[in-house]
Amino acid sequence: MGIEGALFDFSGTTFRLEEKESWFTGGGDGWTPDVHEAAEIMRRMTAPVGQSVAFDAEGQRAWDARDLDPALHRHAYLAVLRGSGVPEAAAERLYGRLVDPAEWAPYADTGAVLETLADRGIRVGIVSNIAFDIRPAFAARGWDRFVDVMALSYEIGAAKPDPAIFRHAIDRLGTDPARTLMIGDSDAADGGVRAVGGQFALVDPLPIAQRPRALTDALAAHGITVPG
Repeated sequence: MGIEGALFDFSGTTFRLEEKESWFTGGGDGWTPDVHEAAEIMRRMTAPVGQSVAFDAEGQRAWDARDLDPALHRHAYLAVLRGSGVPEAAAERLYGRLVDPAEWAPYADTGAVLETLADRGIRVGIVSNIAFDIRPAFAARGWDRFVDVMALSYEIGAAKPDPAIFRHAIDRLGTDPARTLMIGDSDAADGGVRAVGGQFALVDPLPIAQRPRALTDALAAHGITVPG
């Protein structure tokens, strides 16, 4: 059977938050991490699963529910940054980058993939564990017209791999779960679509320059060719 609906993760799948040197310098606080420290901090800010620092009881509660509530998300990630040795002022600055959709850049084939699917009448959804509105990242590029459903965990009250978030997205797409493909960078989270009968394709959350066509290849493996 052909694919009639395609779901995509956001971070590490369609978009990526890539560090800029200016984020780690010029803050007036004297904090300038080396390249390895900066890379590890970015990994901790964007990893889809896993816990990188120890929390107190309040911090652990915030971490466990971080993608369901913006206030808890802020509490949890500021704790991660502080626990990673980031000074308070710098932590606030970096967290502001994390939750600013304008700071997120798309993978090279994201636009072409979304447009191809829309042109072929294949319904498209974004399913993300996230606590801020990512719609502006798509709207800024005119890609919002290709996306039929935005299933964001903090709006729905369920986070991947909870079947509820996939069921929500597929119900609104109006597609057959067996003919709906979820593409994401985490088998543990995004692979939860299998629990509702959907298909899953894994992509590697590599830096943008190192991953020019992973989405294109994932679709090709399911019989959908993206031009270019």
